[in-house]
Amino acid sequence: MTSPSIAADPMQPISGDAATGQTDSLPPHDVIDLGLASEGVRRIEWAEREMPVLRLIRERFEQERPLAGLRIGACLHVTTETANLMRTLKAGGADVTLCASNPLSTKDDVAAALVAEYGISTYARRGEDRDSYYAHLNAVADTHPQLTMDDGCDLVSLLHKERPEQVDEILAGTEETTTGVIRLKAMAADGALGFPVVAVNEAKTKHLFDNRYGTGQSTVDGILRATNILLAGRKVVVAGYGWVGRGIASRMRGMGAHVAVTEVEPIAAIEALMDGFSVMTGLEAAGWGDVFITATGNLHVFRREHFEKMRDGTIMANSGHFDDELDLIALREMSRGECREVRRDVEEYVVDGRRLHVIAQGRLVNLATAEGHPAAVMDMSFANQALSAEYVARNHETLEDSVFPVPEDIDREVARLKLQALGVRIDEMTEEQARYVKSWQEGT
Repeated sequence: MTSPSIAADPMQPISGDAATGQTDSLPPHDVIDLGLASEGVRRIEWAEREMPVLRLIRERFEQERPLAGLRIGACLHVTTETANLMRTLKAGGADVTLCASNPLSTKDDVAAALVAEYGISTYARRGEDRDSYYAHLNAVADTHPQLTMDDGCDLVSLLHKERPEQVDEILAGTEETTTGVIRLKAMAADGALGFPVVAVNEAKTKHLFDNRYGTGQSTVDGILRATNILLAGRKVVVAGYGWVGRGIASRMRGMGAHVAVTEVEPIAAIEALMDGFSVMTGLEAAGWGDVFITATGNLHVFRREHFEKMRDGTIMANSGHFDDELDLIALREMSRGECREVRRDVEEYVVDGRRLHVIAQGRLVNLATAEGHPAAVMDMSFANQALSAEYVARNHETLEDSVFPVPEDIDREVARLKLQALGVRIDEMTEEQARYVKSWQEGT
Protein backbone atom coordinates (compact mmCIF):
# COMPACT_ATOMS: atom_id res chain seq x y z
CA MET A 1 0.00 0.00 0.00
CA THR A 2 1.21 3.48 -0.80
CA SER A 3 1.41 5.39 2.47
CA PRO A 4 -1.43 7.90 2.73
CA SER A 5 -0.44 11.53 2.37
CA ILE A 6 -2.38 14.54 3.57
CA ALA A 7 -2.38 18.06 2.21
CA ALA A 8 -0.66 20.73 4.28
CA ASP A 9 -4.12 22.14 5.02
CA PRO A 10 -6.07 19.19 6.49
CA MET A 11 -9.34 20.84 5.51
CA GLN A 12 -8.45 20.63 1.79
CA PRO A 13 -8.30 17.51 -0.45
CA ILE A 14 -4.92 16.44 -1.71
CA SER A 15 -4.02 16.61 -5.37
CA GLY A 16 -4.69 13.76 -7.78
CA ASP A 17 -2.47 10.70 -7.43
CA ALA A 18 -3.06 7.63 -9.57
CA ALA A 19 -1.08 5.40 -7.20
CA THR A 20 -3.42 6.01 -4.26
CA GLY A 21 -6.61 6.55 -6.20
CA GLN A 22 -6.79 10.21 -5.14
CA THR A 23 -8.49 12.80 -7.34
CA ASP A 24 -8.99 16.51 -6.90
CA SER A 25 -12.76 16.04 -6.60
CA LEU A 26 -12.62 13.51 -3.78
CA PRO A 27 -11.44 13.82 -0.19
CA PRO A 28 -8.16 12.16 0.85
CA HIS A 29 -8.66 8.42 1.13
CA ASP A 30 -7.24 4.92 0.86
CA VAL A 31 -9.86 2.30 -0.02
CA ILE A 32 -9.83 -0.89 -2.06
CA ASP A 33 -12.03 0.11 -4.99
CA LEU A 34 -14.17 3.21 -5.51
CA GLY A 35 -16.14 1.18 -8.04
CA LEU A 36 -17.83 -0.56 -5.11
CA ALA A 37 -19.49 2.68 -4.00
CA SER A 38 -22.92 2.07 -5.53
CA GLU A 39 -23.33 -1.22 -3.66
CA GLY A 40 -22.15 0.50 -0.49
CA VAL A 41 -24.77 3.22 -0.89
CA ARG A 42 -27.55 0.64 -1.24
CA ARG A 43 -26.47 -1.12 1.94
CA ILE A 44 -25.98 2.14 3.88
CA GLU A 45 -29.48 3.24 2.91
CA TRP A 46 -30.88 -0.16 3.95
CA ALA A 47 -29.25 0.20 7.38
CA GLU A 48 -30.63 3.73 7.69
CA ARG A 49 -34.18 2.35 7.59
CA GLU A 50 -33.42 0.64 10.91
CA MET A 51 -31.81 3.74 12.44
CA PRO A 52 -34.65 6.22 13.00
CA VAL A 53 -33.12 7.85 16.07
CA LEU A 54 -29.92 8.75 14.25
CA ARG A 55 -32.01 10.02 11.34
CA LEU A 56 -33.96 12.33 13.66
CA ILE A 57 -30.70 13.64 15.09
CA ARG A 58 -29.27 14.17 11.61
CA GLU A 59 -32.32 16.20 10.60
CA ARG A 60 -31.84 18.46 13.63
CA PHE A 61 -28.08 18.68 13.04
CA GLU A 62 -28.69 19.85 9.46
CA GLN A 63 -30.71 22.76 10.82
CA GLU A 64 -28.62 23.70 13.87
CA ARG A 65 -25.06 22.76 12.71
CA PRO A 66 -23.77 22.22 16.30
CA LEU A 67 -20.43 20.79 15.07
CA ALA A 68 -19.68 23.52 12.52
CA GLY A 69 -15.95 23.91 11.90
CA LEU A 70 -14.99 21.03 14.18
CA ARG A 71 -12.43 18.50 12.90
CA ILE A 72 -13.33 14.99 14.06
CA GLY A 73 -10.90 12.07 13.80
CA ALA A 74 -12.67 8.73 14.08
CA CYS A 75 -11.27 5.21 14.43
CA LEU A 76 -14.29 2.91 14.22
CA HIS A 77 -15.47 -0.27 12.51
CA VAL A 78 -16.22 0.76 8.92
CA THR A 79 -19.70 -0.67 8.52
CA THR A 80 -23.04 0.52 7.15
CA GLU A 81 -24.09 1.70 10.61
CA THR A 82 -20.87 3.68 11.09
CA ALA A 83 -21.43 5.28 7.70
CA ASN A 84 -24.73 6.67 8.94
CA LEU A 85 -23.01 8.09 12.01
CA MET A 86 -20.41 9.76 9.78
CA ARG A 87 -23.20 11.26 7.67
CA THR A 88 -24.81 12.62 10.83
CA LEU A 89 -21.59 14.23 12.06
CA LYS A 90 -21.02 15.81 8.66
CA ALA A 91 -24.61 17.09 8.64
CA GLY A 92 -23.79 18.78 11.94
CA GLY A 93 -21.03 20.74 10.23
CA ALA A 94 -18.01 18.63 11.21
CA ASP A 95 -15.08 17.84 8.94
CA VAL A 96 -14.73 14.09 9.49
CA THR A 97 -11.86 11.70 8.78
CA LEU A 98 -12.40 7.99 9.43
CA CYS A 99 -10.10 4.97 9.67
CA ALA A 100 -10.82 1.36 10.58
CA SER A 101 -10.50 0.14 14.17
CA ASN A 102 -10.12 -3.49 13.07
CA PRO A 103 -8.46 -4.84 9.89
CA LEU A 104 -11.13 -7.50 9.33
CA SER A 105 -14.28 -5.53 10.12
CA THR A 106 -14.09 -3.12 7.18
CA LYS A 107 -16.77 -3.39 4.50
CA ASP A 108 -14.95 -2.24 1.36
CA ASP A 109 -18.11 -1.14 -0.43
CA VAL A 110 -19.03 1.05 2.54
CA ALA A 111 -15.57 2.62 2.61
CA ALA A 112 -15.87 3.37 -1.11
CA ALA A 113 -19.33 4.91 -0.69
CA LEU A 114 -18.18 7.14 2.16
CA VAL A 115 -15.54 8.63 -0.13
CA ALA A 116 -17.27 8.72 -3.50
CA GLU A 117 -20.88 9.39 -2.51
CA TYR A 118 -20.72 11.19 0.84
CA GLY A 119 -17.41 13.03 0.53
CA ILE A 120 -15.99 11.72 3.80
CA SER A 121 -12.25 11.08 4.02
CA THR A 122 -11.85 7.36 4.74
CA TYR A 123 -8.82 5.11 5.24
CA ALA A 124 -9.89 1.48 5.42
CA ARG A 125 -9.14 -1.71 3.52
CA ARG A 126 -10.42 -5.10 4.65
CA GLY A 127 -7.47 -7.32 5.54
CA GLU A 128 -4.97 -4.47 5.78
CA ASP A 129 -1.70 -5.39 7.47
CA ARG A 130 -0.31 -3.85 10.63
CA ASP A 131 1.76 -1.24 8.77
CA SER A 132 -1.26 -0.13 6.77
CA TYR A 133 -3.41 -0.04 9.89
CA TYR A 134 -1.03 2.36 11.62
CA ALA A 135 -0.47 4.37 8.44
CA HIS A 136 -4.22 4.94 8.40
CA LEU A 137 -4.26 5.93 12.07
CA ASN A 138 -1.51 8.43 11.33
CA ALA A 139 -3.46 9.74 8.34
CA VAL A 140 -6.30 10.59 10.71
CA ALA A 141 -3.87 12.15 13.18
CA ASP A 142 -2.39 14.23 10.36
CA THR A 143 -5.68 16.12 10.09
CA HIS A 144 -5.08 17.51 13.61
CA PRO A 145 -8.47 16.46 14.97
CA GLN A 146 -10.13 18.55 17.66
CA LEU A 147 -12.38 15.71 18.73
CA THR A 148 -11.51 12.01 18.69
CA MET A 149 -14.00 9.18 18.32
CA ASP A 150 -12.48 5.80 19.17
CA ASP A 151 -13.42 2.13 19.31
CA GLY A 152 -10.63 0.57 21.35
CA CYS A 153 -8.53 3.65 22.21
CA ASP A 154 -5.94 3.11 19.45
CA LEU A 155 -6.22 6.66 18.10
CA VAL A 156 -6.04 8.26 21.54
CA SER A 157 -3.14 5.99 22.47
CA LEU A 158 -1.22 6.85 19.30
CA LEU A 159 -1.69 10.58 19.86
CA HIS A 160 -0.45 10.39 23.44
CA LYS A 161 2.51 8.10 22.70
CA GLU A 162 3.74 9.36 19.33
CA ARG A 163 2.27 12.85 18.90
CA PRO A 164 2.13 14.43 22.37
CA GLU A 165 2.49 17.87 20.81
CA GLN A 166 -1.01 17.42 19.29
CA VAL A 167 -2.77 16.46 22.51
CA ASP A 168 -3.35 20.08 23.55
CA GLU A 169 -5.15 20.68 20.23
CA ILE A 170 -7.83 18.15 21.14
CA LEU A 171 -10.90 19.46 22.94
CA ALA A 172 -12.37 16.10 23.93
CA GLY A 173 -13.09 12.57 22.77
CA THR A 174 -15.61 9.75 22.88
CA GLU A 175 -15.02 6.02 23.29
CA GLU A 176 -17.34 3.31 21.96
CA THR A 177 -16.27 0.04 23.56
CA THR A 178 -15.47 -1.63 26.88
CA THR A 179 -11.82 -2.32 26.07
CA GLY A 180 -11.23 1.30 25.13
CA VAL A 181 -12.86 2.57 28.32
CA ILE A 182 -10.64 0.26 30.38
CA ARG A 183 -7.52 1.65 28.67
CA LEU A 184 -8.70 5.25 29.06
CA LYS A 185 -9.44 4.83 32.76
CA ALA A 186 -5.94 3.40 33.22
CA MET A 187 -4.52 6.46 31.44
CA ALA A 188 -6.58 8.77 33.63
CA ALA A 189 -5.49 6.95 36.80
CA ASP A 190 -1.85 7.43 35.75
CA GLY A 191 -2.43 11.11 35.07
CA ALA A 192 -1.57 10.50 31.41
CA LEU A 193 -4.88 11.41 29.76
CA GLY A 194 -4.57 14.81 28.14
CA PHE A 195 -8.22 15.65 27.42
CA PRO A 196 -11.71 14.67 28.60
CA VAL A 197 -13.35 11.59 27.08
CA VAL A 198 -16.99 10.55 27.25
CA ALA A 199 -17.38 6.80 27.76
CA VAL A 200 -20.22 6.15 25.32
CA ASN A 201 -19.93 2.46 26.12
CA GLU A 202 -21.21 3.17 29.65
CA ALA A 203 -24.53 4.63 28.48
CA LYS A 204 -27.45 2.41 29.46
CA THR A 205 -28.88 2.70 25.96
CA LYS A 206 -25.55 1.38 24.70
CA HIS A 207 -24.34 -1.46 26.90
CA LEU A 208 -27.75 -2.82 27.92
CA PHE A 209 -28.75 -3.24 24.28
CA ASP A 210 -25.73 -3.04 21.94
CA ASN A 211 -23.44 -5.21 24.07
CA ARG A 212 -26.10 -7.72 25.06
CA TYR A 213 -28.54 -8.01 22.17
CA GLY A 214 -26.30 -6.80 19.35
CA THR A 215 -23.20 -8.82 20.16
CA GLY A 216 -25.25 -11.79 21.28
CA GLN A 217 -27.04 -12.12 17.97
CA SER A 218 -24.16 -11.13 15.70
CA THR A 219 -21.71 -13.51 17.41
CA VAL A 220 -24.01 -16.44 16.69
CA ASP A 221 -24.37 -15.12 13.14
CA GLY A 222 -20.60 -14.86 12.63
CA ILE A 223 -19.87 -18.35 13.95
CA LEU A 224 -22.60 -19.91 11.82
CA ARG A 225 -21.49 -18.11 8.65
CA ALA A 226 -17.90 -19.22 9.20
CA THR A 227 -18.57 -22.85 10.18
CA ASN A 228 -22.16 -23.84 9.28
CA ILE A 229 -22.24 -26.06 12.38
CA LEU A 230 -25.36 -27.11 14.26
CA LEU A 231 -25.39 -25.40 17.66
CA ALA A 232 -28.18 -27.48 19.15
CA GLY A 233 -26.66 -30.02 21.52
CA ARG A 234 -23.15 -28.49 21.35
CA LYS A 235 -21.24 -27.59 24.46
CA VAL A 236 -20.44 -23.88 24.26
CA VAL A 237 -18.08 -22.10 26.65
CA VAL A 238 -18.42 -18.32 27.06
CA ALA A 239 -15.48 -16.64 28.77
CA GLY A 240 -16.71 -13.54 30.59
CA TYR A 241 -20.19 -12.67 31.84
CA GLY A 242 -20.36 -8.96 31.30
CA TRP A 243 -23.07 -7.56 29.07
CA VAL A 244 -21.47 -9.11 25.99
CA GLY A 245 -21.07 -12.50 27.65
CA ARG A 246 -24.64 -12.39 28.92
CA GLY A 247 -25.92 -11.79 25.41
CA ILE A 248 -23.84 -14.54 23.84
CA ALA A 249 -24.72 -17.08 26.51
CA SER A 250 -28.45 -16.43 26.28
CA ARG A 251 -28.49 -16.58 22.47
CA MET A 252 -26.45 -19.77 22.42
CA ARG A 253 -28.87 -21.34 24.87
CA GLY A 254 -31.72 -20.19 22.64
CA MET A 255 -30.11 -22.12 19.78
CA GLY A 256 -30.19 -25.29 21.88
CA ALA A 257 -26.58 -25.32 23.04
CA HIS A 258 -25.42 -26.43 26.49
CA VAL A 259 -23.65 -23.33 27.84
CA ALA A 260 -20.94 -22.95 30.46
CA VAL A 261 -19.45 -19.67 31.66
CA THR A 262 -15.95 -18.96 32.95
CA GLU A 263 -15.34 -15.87 35.07
CA VAL A 264 -12.82 -14.19 37.37
CA GLU A 265 -15.40 -11.97 39.13
CA PRO A 266 -17.40 -13.77 41.86
CA ILE A 267 -20.52 -11.61 41.53
CA ALA A 268 -20.68 -12.14 37.76
CA ALA A 269 -20.13 -15.87 38.32
CA ILE A 270 -23.03 -16.08 40.78
CA GLU A 271 -25.26 -14.21 38.34
CA ALA A 272 -24.36 -16.64 35.55
CA LEU A 273 -25.10 -19.57 37.87
CA MET A 274 -28.48 -18.15 38.89
CA ASP A 275 -29.29 -17.43 35.25
CA GLY A 276 -29.09 -21.18 34.75
CA PHE A 277 -25.64 -21.60 33.21
CA SER A 278 -22.91 -23.97 34.34
CA VAL A 279 -19.95 -22.13 35.86
CA MET A 280 -16.49 -23.64 35.86
CA THR A 281 -12.83 -22.76 35.54
CA GLY A 282 -11.20 -22.36 32.17
CA LEU A 283 -9.22 -25.55 32.64
CA GLU A 284 -12.36 -27.51 33.51
CA ALA A 285 -14.13 -26.01 30.52
CA ALA A 286 -11.22 -26.79 28.18
CA GLY A 287 -11.86 -30.52 28.40
CA TRP A 288 -15.64 -30.10 28.33
CA GLY A 289 -16.49 -27.70 25.52
CA ASP A 290 -16.89 -27.93 21.77
CA VAL A 291 -17.04 -24.20 21.00
CA PHE A 292 -15.16 -21.50 22.95
CA ILE A 293 -15.99 -17.78 22.76
CA THR A 294 -14.01 -15.08 24.54
CA ALA A 295 -15.78 -11.91 25.67
CA THR A 296 -13.55 -10.38 28.33
CA GLY A 297 -11.41 -7.61 26.86
CA ASN A 298 -8.42 -9.24 28.53
CA LEU A 299 -5.25 -11.02 27.41
CA HIS A 300 -4.73 -14.75 26.69
CA VAL A 301 -8.00 -15.96 28.17
CA PHE A 302 -7.46 -19.31 26.48
CA ARG A 303 -3.80 -20.24 26.27
CA ARG A 304 -1.33 -23.12 26.19
CA GLU A 305 -2.67 -25.03 29.21
CA HIS A 306 -6.20 -24.83 27.80
CA PHE A 307 -5.15 -25.86 24.29
CA GLU A 308 -3.48 -28.93 25.78
CA LYS A 309 -6.86 -30.11 27.12
CA MET A 310 -9.12 -29.17 24.20
CA ARG A 311 -10.67 -31.96 22.19
CA ASP A 312 -10.33 -32.78 18.51
CA GLY A 313 -12.61 -30.54 16.45
CA THR A 314 -12.69 -27.67 18.93
CA ILE A 315 -13.77 -24.28 17.53
CA MET A 316 -12.58 -20.98 19.04
CA ALA A 317 -13.82 -17.45 18.38
CA ASN A 318 -13.39 -14.02 19.95
CA SER A 319 -16.08 -11.43 20.64
CA GLY A 320 -13.95 -9.29 22.92
CA HIS A 321 -12.03 -6.50 21.23
CA PHE A 322 -8.45 -7.26 20.23
CA ASP A 323 -7.12 -10.48 18.72
CA ASP A 324 -5.05 -11.46 21.75
CA GLU A 325 -7.80 -12.95 23.91
CA LEU A 326 -6.72 -16.22 22.31
CA ASP A 327 -2.98 -16.89 22.69
CA LEU A 328 -2.37 -17.63 19.02
CA ILE A 329 1.39 -17.36 19.39
CA ALA A 330 1.35 -20.33 21.76
CA LEU A 331 -1.06 -22.19 19.47
CA ARG A 332 1.26 -21.72 16.49
CA GLU A 333 4.20 -22.99 18.50
CA MET A 334 2.24 -26.01 19.67
CA SER A 335 1.12 -26.87 16.13
CA ARG A 336 4.71 -26.65 14.80
CA GLY A 337 3.50 -24.99 11.65
CA GLU A 338 0.71 -27.46 10.96
CA CYS A 339 -1.93 -24.90 10.08
CA ARG A 340 -4.21 -24.53 7.06
CA GLU A 341 -7.38 -22.72 6.10
CA VAL A 342 -10.13 -25.34 6.01
CA ARG A 343 -12.97 -22.93 5.27
CA ARG A 344 -12.98 -19.25 4.52
CA ASP A 345 -12.05 -17.48 7.77
CA VAL A 346 -11.42 -20.77 9.61
CA GLU A 347 -7.86 -21.91 10.34
CA GLU A 348 -7.07 -25.42 11.55
CA TYR A 349 -4.12 -26.00 13.89
CA VAL A 350 -3.02 -29.59 14.45
CA VAL A 351 -1.74 -30.18 17.99
CA ASP A 352 -0.72 -33.74 18.89
CA GLY A 353 -3.12 -35.05 16.29
CA ARG A 354 -6.02 -32.91 17.54
CA ARG A 355 -7.55 -30.35 15.17
CA LEU A 356 -8.19 -26.99 16.87
CA HIS A 357 -9.98 -24.37 14.80
CA VAL A 358 -9.80 -20.57 15.09
CA ILE A 359 -12.30 -18.30 13.37
CA ALA A 360 -11.17 -15.01 11.75
CA GLN A 361 -7.64 -15.14 13.17
CA GLY A 362 -9.06 -14.38 16.61
CA ARG A 363 -10.46 -11.04 15.44
CA LEU A 364 -13.97 -9.92 16.35
CA VAL A 365 -16.04 -12.76 14.94
CA ASN A 366 -19.30 -10.82 14.66
CA LEU A 367 -17.66 -8.23 12.41
CA ALA A 368 -15.03 -10.31 10.65
CA THR A 369 -17.34 -13.07 9.42
CA ALA A 370 -20.75 -11.39 9.72
CA GLU A 371 -22.01 -7.81 9.57
CA GLY A 372 -21.73 -6.77 13.21
CA HIS A 373 -24.62 -5.57 15.28
CA PRO A 374 -28.03 -5.12 13.67
CA ALA A 375 -28.61 -1.52 12.65
CA ALA A 376 -31.58 -1.19 15.01
CA VAL A 377 -29.24 -1.68 17.98
CA MET A 378 -26.44 0.51 16.63
CA ASP A 379 -29.06 3.22 16.18
CA MET A 380 -28.99 3.84 19.93
CA SER A 381 -25.22 3.45 20.31
CA PHE A 382 -24.43 5.88 17.52
CA ALA A 383 -27.14 8.28 18.65
CA ASN A 384 -25.17 8.45 21.90
CA GLN A 385 -22.01 9.11 19.89
CA ALA A 386 -23.58 11.94 17.93
CA LEU A 387 -25.18 13.60 20.96
CA SER A 388 -22.01 13.14 23.02
CA ALA A 389 -20.01 14.85 20.27
CA GLU A 390 -22.45 17.75 20.44
CA TYR A 391 -22.18 17.79 24.25
CA VAL A 392 -18.38 17.94 24.39
CA ALA A 393 -18.26 20.51 21.59
CA ARG A 394 -20.34 22.79 23.81
CA ASN A 395 -18.99 21.86 27.24
CA HIS A 396 -15.34 20.80 26.84
CA GLU A 397 -14.04 23.87 28.68
CA THR A 398 -15.85 22.78 31.85
CA LEU A 399 -14.62 19.17 31.77
CA GLU A 400 -11.49 17.84 33.44
CA ASP A 401 -9.02 15.54 31.70
CA SER A 402 -10.75 12.36 32.75
CA VAL A 403 -13.28 9.74 31.63
CA PHE A 404 -16.92 10.77 31.98
CA PRO A 405 -20.20 8.89 31.63
CA VAL A 406 -22.71 9.94 29.02
CA PRO A 407 -24.91 12.57 30.68
CA GLU A 408 -28.14 11.01 31.92
CA ASP A 409 -30.30 13.43 29.96
CA ILE A 410 -28.64 12.27 26.72
CA ASP A 411 -29.16 8.61 27.66
CA ARG A 412 -32.84 9.24 28.42
CA GLU A 413 -33.29 11.29 25.24
CA VAL A 414 -31.94 8.43 23.14
CA ALA A 415 -34.42 6.04 24.80
CA ARG A 416 -37.26 8.54 24.32
CA LEU A 417 -36.47 9.02 20.64
CA LYS A 418 -36.24 5.24 20.12
CA LEU A 419 -39.66 4.70 21.64
CA GLN A 420 -41.05 7.60 19.61
CA ALA A 421 -39.63 6.14 16.39
CA LEU A 422 -41.13 2.73 17.23
CA GLY A 423 -44.53 4.26 17.92
CA VAL A 424 -44.47 3.11 21.56
CA ARG A 425 -46.03 5.29 24.24
CA ILE A 426 -45.38 5.03 27.97
CA ASP A 427 -47.06 6.46 31.05
CA GLU A 428 -46.13 9.64 32.88
CA MET A 429 -46.32 10.02 36.63
CA THR A 430 -49.23 11.94 38.05
CA GLU A 431 -48.44 15.08 40.04
CA GLU A 432 -49.25 13.11 43.20
CA GLN A 433 -46.79 10.35 42.23
CA ALA A 434 -44.09 12.86 41.33
CA ARG A 435 -44.43 14.53 44.73
CA TYR A 436 -44.39 11.15 46.49
CA VAL A 437 -41.12 9.91 44.97
CA LYS A 438 -39.40 13.19 45.92
CA SER A 439 -40.70 13.16 49.48
CA TRP A 440 -39.22 11.57 52.57
CA GLN A 441 -42.03 12.48 54.95
CA GLU A 442 -44.58 10.00 53.67
CA GLY A 443 -44.33 6.32 54.50
CA THR A 444 -46.25 3.42 56.00
